Amino acid sequence: MPKPSYILGLNTYDHDVSACLLRDGALAYAIEKERITREKHATGFYKEVIDYVLDAEGITLDDVDLVVSNCYILPVPEMEDRLIYQDMPGFLPEYERQDASVHPLFRSRTGKVKTISHHLAHAYSAFAVCPFEEGAIMIVDGVGSYRSDVMETYPGDEPGSKLARESESYYTFKGAQLDCLKKVWMEPDRGFLSDEFYNMPGLGALYSRASTYVFGDWNKCGELMGLAPYGRRDQIKPLMDITDNVLSVPRWTPEYNQPYIADSDGKWDTHPSMRHWEDLAWRVQDDTEKVLLARARWLRETTGAKNLCIAGGVALNCVANGRIAREAGFENVWIQPAAGDNGIAIGCAYYGLLEVQKQPRSYVMTHSYTGRAYTDRDVEAATQRTLVKAQTSAVRSDNICRDTAKLLADQKVIGWFQGRSEYGPRALGNRSIIADPRRPEMKDILNSRVKHRQPFRPFAPIVLAERAREIFEGDQDSPFMLIAAPVRPEWREKIPAIVHVDGTARIQTVTEDTNPVLYRLLKEFDALTGVPVLLNTSFNVKGEPIVETPRDAMACFINTGIDHLILHDTLVSKTSTHRFIAPLVRTYMDVAGLVMSNVK
Repeated sequence: MPKPSYILGLNTYDHDVSACLLRDGALAYAIEKERITREKHATGFYKEVIDYVLDAEGITLDDVDLVVSNCYILPVPEMEDRLIYQDMPGFLPEYERQDASVHPLFRSRTGKVKTISHHLAHAYSAFAVCPFEEGAIMIVDGVGSYRSDVMETYPGDEPGSKLARESESYYTFKGAQLDCLKKVWMEPDRGFLSDEFYNMPGLGALYSRASTYVFGDWNKCGELMGLAPYGRRDQIKPLMDITDNVLSVPRWTPEYNQPYIADSDGKWDTHPSMRHWEDLAWRVQDDTEKVLLARARWLRETTGAKNLCIAGGVALNCVANGRIAREAGFENVWIQPAAGDNGIAIGCAYYGLLEVQKQPRSYVMTHSYTGRAYTDRDVEAATQRTLVKAQTSAVRSDNICRDTAKLLADQKVIGWFQGRSEYGPRALGNRSIIADPRRPEMKDILNSRVKHRQPFRPFAPIVLAERAREIFEGDQDSPFMLIAAPVRPEWREKIPAIVHVDGTARIQTVTEDTNPVLYRLLKEFDALTGVPVLLNTSFNVKGEPIVETPRDAMACFINTGIDHLILHDTLVSKTSTHRFIAPLVRTYMDVAGLVMSNVK
């Protein structure tokens, strides 16, 4: 039997460090560093993610034929040279410097290691694994590579400096051939370090600027999208304009000078600026939808393509995606589930396969379950730890979907852990918290007892794919929870916990082929209730990554108001002693953490 060929793709140093391993052209494993280190949007060195995918496959780095990487800040070789003599703890903290200095990939100059530019990697992540033979590609994000570092050939009729940054890129593809039609650049601006980014005239940059204004964090764009439907129409003047396919983004003005206030004190929702923040969120979301829809229509008219692939951080805007799918004129729209910079690792790996090794496309990404598989022994180890056994009971079920459906129908909140973890920011039914969508108060129960997040944020539905058109408007499949669609009026009162204030929902359609266990659970719940829909949210609490291991799941279960935890076919419940032991454990851990933080 011939030895498999392996390619490793890496997103490095800045947010969402990740790795993707291809085996003979198929995606074998992919993981984000945050799932391993438990630090949201983890930056820094990439040793953990490489070790994870290699260990999962049972190989070593010597078995890998090609490594392709990207860092949007600088080409990886230059970035790593600078890290030798510049102290940049945000990109390489002191505690990782030793690992980096002895790692065979750090500052490697062999032909086995290559680096590519940012939007090129996004483009490969979109088309190389899509189900279409040909089509168009839309890449829109916050900021990409410098013009001087862009690798692909692009139309060069637009003047600008070498220090301009990628904002939008548009391509066509046929088979493995990729051609760039247009790039939209952001010229550099004066500013204080990262403040320069917020003043750049780009679509993604503006959305991040508004996120910072409202939430104090450039990466809270999802929250901004959720807040937008609460805003009033046209209370704030447009923040950008597109005319004749030319985007204009005026400078952010001092009139938007109300500072955000941290919501950790519980007063964010009642702050006097709330009405203004809602109006601003409506405006930036409406502007974004108009620009993206105009770009998509231009792309359709220019190329005549029937199929559209989308990636880049702005592709996580499921409301805009829904409008593109319904209104742009494409017959089919496919969105990379790891559309943000975590998907860069996938794009790098497939660039290596298609462009470097000149192999044909053969793999279609029908699902995003790319983590390693955990065994029943791993589950048993998580349930048998001393402090866990003292607070819980664990029972094997001969029909876990049936038993879970009964608990859900009884209004229990369930932590659901099955199979391999999802890649990307959405929990797609393997690392999910699930609940009955029929009670409107379930949304508040989850926010107060489990998620501890702002009450305006919606929860998403998972639905049997064959029943989706009965409940939601439109005929677009949405396997990755990246398209929002209106809930049909006759169903809004039946499943109120997943209906957002604007009458829409961010749908995940489930088929038996892609997730048979989740499909059976939906069928069992439908048989009990007549509703083929469940409320689904990510298995984590606010500020933490989605759980990866059975042990992560157990920790989240014990420390939140989740009623039951399902680990494969094991049902874990809290015992009467949990209410006494859990506070003592939390107090001890808090004190221990405080003591350790003061140890010199």
